[in-house]
Amino acid sequence: MLRIQTFDARAGGNVIYKALAHPLAAEALARLYERLDGSVALYDPDGIADALLAMYPATVDSLFVHDVSAVGQIRGGLTARPLTEIGGCGANTLLIAAFDAGKIVARIAHMLPAGMTVLTLDDARLPEALLTVRGRYLDKLNFATNYAFFRDADGLHTRLISANYWANYGAAEVRLWLRLFDLDGAILATWEQTLPSGPGGFSIDSRVVRERFGLDAFTGQLFIHAVGVAGHDVVKYALDTYASDNGASLSCTHDANAWPSDRFAGLPAPRPDETVVLWLQNSHAVPIPAGTVALDRMGAEQPVFLTREVGPFATVAMDVADFLPGLHWPAQIELRTGRHVVRPRYEVTQNDRVRIAHVNVERDNLRVDPGIPALPAEMGRGYILPFPILPRSRFRSVVQPTPMSTCQDNLPIRLDVFDADGTKRGERFLGNLARDHDLAVDLDAFGVEQGHAELVYDFRDGGSADGWLHALFRYEDRASGHAAESSFGAHIFNTAMTYRDEPQSYSGPPPGLSTRLFLKLGDGVRHSFAVLIYPASGPWHPMSATTLQLHNGAGVLIGEASVAIACSGSAMVWPHTAFDAALLAAAGSEGYVLVRDPTCRLFGYHGLMDDAGSFSLDHMFGF
Repeated sequence: MLRIQTFDARAGGNVIYKALAHPLAAEALARLYERLDGSVALYDPDGIADALLAMYPATVDSLFVHDVSAVGQIRGGLTARPLTEIGGCGANTLLIAAFDAGKIVARIAHMLPAGMTVLTLDDARLPEALLTVRGRYLDKLNFATNYAFFRDADGLHTRLISANYWANYGAAEVRLWLRLFDLDGAILATWEQTLPSGPGGFSIDSRVVRERFGLDAFTGQLFIHAVGVAGHDVVKYALDTYASDNGASLSCTHDANAWPSDRFAGLPAPRPDETVVLWLQNSHAVPIPAGTVALDRMGAEQPVFLTREVGPFATVAMDVADFLPGLHWPAQIELRTGRHVVRPRYEVTQNDRVRIAHVNVERDNLRVDPGIPALPAEMGRGYILPFPILPRSRFRSVVQPTPMSTCQDNLPIRLDVFDADGTKRGERFLGNLARDHDLAVDLDAFGVEQGHAELVYDFRDGGSADGWLHALFRYEDRASGHAAESSFGAHIFNTAMTYRDEPQSYSGPPPGLSTRLFLKLGDGVRHSFAVLIYPASGPWHPMSATTLQLHNGAGVLIGEASVAIACSGSAMVWPHTAFDAALLAAAGSEGYVLVRDPTCRLFGYHGLMDDAGSFSLDHMFGF
């Protein structure tokens, strides 16, 4: 496993990791390492030696620290020595593992022997033109980055869609620095894209990129770096996968989580008539060693390893059946990657229809929380995981709880089911599920034509909880056989009382009691839609005060429509019925709908749908 810290819940992310992982930083560090001469000493003032030497191995002979409590620690395979010994270490070169290191160099200069070459990570900085905050290199806004699975091959194409939401926080000029890698990790193209000056929409289409750069068919990953941002250091997007000539294959996935994890979960085993392929994409400039990546039936603890190396920034297709033959839905699979990749995608092929979805980060830093079973009455039902029941006359809706942290040995949960008007139609205690369970619940049994359901904790048979409750939601068109799936986790919704960091807010501290959700428009062939759910842990406003705000490609608000959703209810909304054709034409191909509500926190799922049996669906994102 890479010895890197990739996420800090207090800061929203580990900036030094993102600074080291940037593709341009990788190139600059390679040039820096070429200057290491003779015996090399490393001074590690900020405790990043593990990450630096894991991501960029180098021959280092000694390591020094100034914190007396760190003396004797093992970092990067070396025993930390006191900084006061650096003058007699005999090294020819000193590498200081820090950015903005001018003051550090000045502070220790008198301690160094004459002739010692001093290098710092400032020699591996990104170009000034790519920095948003130039006075502080490790400002998180300098590393608003993410990856996207990107393909234009075999009749399948990808289209990344989002909006310049940074403009709402005061950003004046935002642009994207983009780099496309192929299957082998080779660079296919590097370019920039300027975003609208206001909160306008934008897209990046693989067909356009392929034509622009004269590329052959490709499958790989797109690295995205947003420059000039404000307010948000997260790059959020929706990614459509669609077929040439408007073929049957269609899917939508939410943005990738930009933080590598040791484990991921929520990968379904194939049905006998399906092929499930995991797209493993190396997020770093260091190869993934053979025997690092593995698939395992959830809870079995019998991992089957990938026996080949994966090159820097390379992409590998892993057919689940090659690793776990005979394992079928509703069994589920755990992925181990040793922190080499961000949230991967998987692809399901069934009857010549292809759909793509994402796995989720399996947390290894959580512990059982005894406070959750003891939540006071003011928190109502506490953590809720809402998901749609699509119109039953056309769709089958299925839910599968998915363990999503290493401490989840059991899942004590109940299923609550609601009509669209918020009437509770039933509940089912699912039990205190074991980690290796293979339960999948078909919502047909509840007789709800359209509405939503919620997974909640239920401790009637004991069990424990950590707040990281997740599930996979699968939807199947009864006539065409087309399917879509999404997965997400629980939150506390719509209560003025707070527990830890819940109810979450889009900006500022909890409680989060308002809504800003992004809904793309149709693609000219299929209509876009969203299922908006008003989940409530306790009693809240009887009805929402929701508006659908239609924006054009420049981000100008050109139309509004109102939607009232009952508490614990839901609504299926369609931009093409909420707004007339003239307004939608004025919005253009880069236009979008912003779902706003100042009175409650909605949760939503969005996608595209046609009348021929194709549709896509994933959870929405907000900003």
